[in-house]
Amino acid sequence: MTGVAVLPTVPSPTVVSVVVVQLIAADSAAVLQPLVGGLSAATPIQTAVSDWAFVWENRWYLLSGAGLTVTLTITSLLVGFLAGFPAGVIETYGEGRLASLVTAVGVVLRGTPIVVILIVAFFVLPTPDLRLFALEVSGGFVAGTLGLGLRSAAYQSQIFRGALRSVDDGQLEAARAVGMSRLEAIRHVAVPQALRRSVPGFQNEVTIVLKDTSVVFAIGLSELLTRSYDLFVRQTTAVLEVILFASLIYFVLTFGTNRALDYAERRFSIPEGNA
Repeated sequence: MTGVAVLPTVPSPTVVSVVVVQLIAADSAAVLQPLVGGLSAATPIQTAVSDWAFVWENRWYLLSGAGLTVTLTITSLLVGFLAGFPAGVIETYGEGRLASLVTAVGVVLRGTPIVVILIVAFFVLPTPDLRLFALEVSGGFVAGTLGLGLRSAAYQSQIFRGALRSVDDGQLEAARAVGMSRLEAIRHVAVPQALRRSVPGFQNEVTIVLKDTSVVFAIGLSELLTRSYDLFVRQTTAVLEVILFASLIYFVLTFGTNRALDYAERRFSIPEGNA
């Protein structure tokens, strides 16, 4: 077979046609892919509608967190009042080591970040789960109430101290002149007036404690802000919508509380004499 040239194999016209069609189809797909993707992608309006629908579907989840926020606010203010009012009385009328101790504790609590107080209350102090009748209270809720309550007590003591000092000393002297003891004069003359005059300052404290409840996420309580975080982790495009909905709940709670305390201030204010 020497001297015979081997010619290259020439593909048939059918094979060439198939290859050309495949190349054209591949180029067409590459060109049309951005257009198709742009048509199938959701528009910003569609995304916003979907995000608000997601928030609305989980509204009860957020509102139940708001219920925990309100409950924690009430219990913390109650603890703060039970500890803060006697502390204010002691700082105003007390003497000696007891007054100095109460003042020092108040300074420490007011100067410590609330998150540090909560962490100490939860991880250092023994805060076990409690059972009140048929209601089970978690240790985290007890720690949150204790931490927020003690912090509130430090501020409420100053509110009541200022209100007690606003009562004229002449009234206490007049009470002593008619036979009251010093304790009776404080109890029956100074305290009723101080409680009425402390409403504006107490109104600010209620608002502060309500917003400070958002810090209890540090000890794992599932209140409003914690549940908001859970939601926008599940759907990252809904961060703004979830935060706006949570902010609206906070605004309604704060506005309603302030209006109620404004009414209480007008209702129980001390009548002023005619000039």
